[in-house]
Amino acid sequence: MFKRKTKARKINSLDELQPMIASGRPVLINFFQVGCAPCQVMDGIVNELAREYGESAHVVKADIGRVSGAAQTYKIRSTPTTVVIARPPKKNSKKARKKAQGTKKQQASRPTQRFRTSGLIKKDQLARVLESNGARRVAQ
Repeated sequence: MFKRKTKARKINSLDELQPMIASGRPVLINFFQVGCAPCQVMDGIVNELAREYGESAHVVKADIGRVSGAAQTYKIRSTPTTVVIARPPKKNSKKARKKAQGTKKQQASRPTQRFRTSGLIKKDQLARVLESNGARRVAQ
């Protein structure tokens, strides 16, 4: 009768991020603080994105007061800060394909920080960033 709404996953340590990053799907991380008014606004937006993108992207929330080392590792100066980590998109130009065929070792591109912003951001901007990094909306 009542279906539970999907929410963004809260993490307690940075070690929980490693398997998500290694999965190959884009990872949206929202760093927040308890009692921060803009963080509460972003909380709702991040939860909506988690519902809309389902399993095609990892949507994560990290309280910088509880997750030790998060502020230092990701250089968080203010909250809310939103970071997207994903693999760079493959280049489809003729030159890039020719170069890839010529090399024997084709290294898989490793995930890197593809987007970062501090403060409030519109939901549609975050959606565009996720989609440009390989996430797809789930049919509802």
